[in-house]
Amino acid sequence: MTTRRKLLAAAAFTVAGTLALTACSGGGDAGGDSGDKTITFMFRGGPDEKAAYEAAIAKYTEDTGTKVKVIVTDADQYATKLQAAVAGNNVPDVFYIEQASLQSYVASGVLLDITDQVENSDVDLSNIWEYGVNSYRFDGEVQGTPDGAIYGLPKDIGPFSFGYNKTMLEAAGIPLPDKDTPLTWDQFVDISKQLTVDKNGDGTLDQWGTGLNVQWNLQSMVWSNGGDWTNEDHTKVTVDTPEFAEALQKFADLTNVDKVTPSASDAATLDTYQRWMAGEIAFFPVGPWDVSVYNDLDFDYDLIPWPTVGDAGPATWIGSLGIGVSATSKHPDDAAKLVTYLSADPEAQQTLVDANIQIPNLIDVAQEWAAEEGAEPANRQEFLDIAQDYGRAMPAAFTYGAEWYDELWTNIQPVLDGKQTAADYLAEVQPKMQTLLDESIANAEQAG
Repeated sequence: MTTRRKLLAAAAFTVAGTLALTACSGGGDAGGDSGDKTITFMFRGGPDEKAAYEAAIAKYTEDTGTKVKVIVTDADQYATKLQAAVAGNNVPDVFYIEQASLQSYVASGVLLDITDQVENSDVDLSNIWEYGVNSYRFDGEVQGTPDGAIYGLPKDIGPFSFGYNKTMLEAAGIPLPDKDTPLTWDQFVDISKQLTVDKNGDGTLDQWGTGLNVQWNLQSMVWSNGGDWTNEDHTKVTVDTPEFAEALQKFADLTNVDKVTPSASDAATLDTYQRWMAGEIAFFPVGPWDVSVYNDLDFDYDLIPWPTVGDAGPATWIGSLGIGVSATSKHPDDAAKLVTYLSADPEAQQTLVDANIQIPNLIDVAQEWAAEEGAEPANRQEFLDIAQDYGRAMPAAFTYGAEWYDELWTNIQPVLDGKQTAADYLAEVQPKMQTLLDESIANAEQAG
């Protein structure tokens, strides 16, 4: 669903016998001489996800008689291979779609409007996370509106939570954070300083308070400080504000002033994700896609609200992947049935949730899941709180392309290295981002 999933999959994912994209038939009948009806489903994921989907699809075939040819790629190759399929007019019947790709796929006729199929099914949309359903609605002008046509259903939603190494805090005699009350930024930094130590006594730090990534963790800091990337209608870039600058500066200060993160040389030896996995970092983000791996770590971890920089309350982002149907599918109704099955069938959902790769799409199932005795992590409810309360869409999730957003990260390194102030950098980059956003809006109007 997200880049953290991409990073994990890129590091650990190999699938023997992955089918080539040429096996797709543009939604054609892949049943060969047998005449059996077969639809193709293309997705990305690691071994756990692949196994879970194969189990769910086997049950779907048993119940419906419709065969499904599964095409799996690793995360880093998915977008390239899907684009190649689109360019070659060889699109799978059913495939994962990114939020930021939806508008362009609709405009170019790649995605099928499945509103009628969904509304005529037994799917209760009110029992699926509203954010997930609306992410794949588009009325021709605005994505995410509850009145838009349905061009997909959520494969999942990914509330990006905050975790801590419970074993490390307990060993240091530090009281565990309250699961319902976010730490202030000063509290977070203070605890992180206490946990940044030389455990081996050799003069070299080997344990740190945190190890955040600016591209995936700055959002929480900016939003909790009252800043944002754009105005409400996504027409004006608003990164050059005191609130945004303060948040970015505090992020850089974690390395250069507070010194609670691994140095650049430390990270070059072993990145912060690997150090978290090795039990060397106290605070680190946790997505639902991480749980299957994190539950096997050699330390106990749990979830807490994100620390707050200002007084705007805790904030973080919710990612999502959708599942859509090719507009050229020869079996559109069967393809739409597979989409509704994977997104909303209770048994299929249970198969995916049991694999610890996502939270349930169905709200009632999710509430039972969060309350399970002996759950790992114990505070699963935090994922639901993000989904229901304080999670937001990524800044470029509902714009026509993300080039304007990506520009922020292009030359940000001097800020992170302490060689340029956040305020100076944001004043430089804001007009560049605005130009790209203006182009994005113009492209959307032209495509529409």
